[in-house]
Amino acid sequence: MEAKERLKNLLSNELMPDLEEAIDEIFQMVEKEKMISLADREELEEMQAMHAECREILIEIESGEMEEEEAQELLDELVEIKSE
Repeated sequence: MEAKERLKNLLSNELMPDLEEAIDEIFQMVEKEKMISLADREELEEMQAMHAECREILIEIESGEMEEEEAQELLDELVEIKSE
């Protein structure tokens, strides 16, 4: 399987759903407590930014803008981060 396809699968089947779940959990906590701490707000903003970056990467893959080498580098980085 090509690196672009593996990266696409990792993003759309693992990372983005995990981020969406974590974002939803923060929103549920905020809804329950009717407030959000500064740390939770920063975490939420980071997760939303990561989710947006994932979407942008998927768009690059779909449009053919991303090269195999770049996809492999991103894939290697994400797999390393995920395994930590």
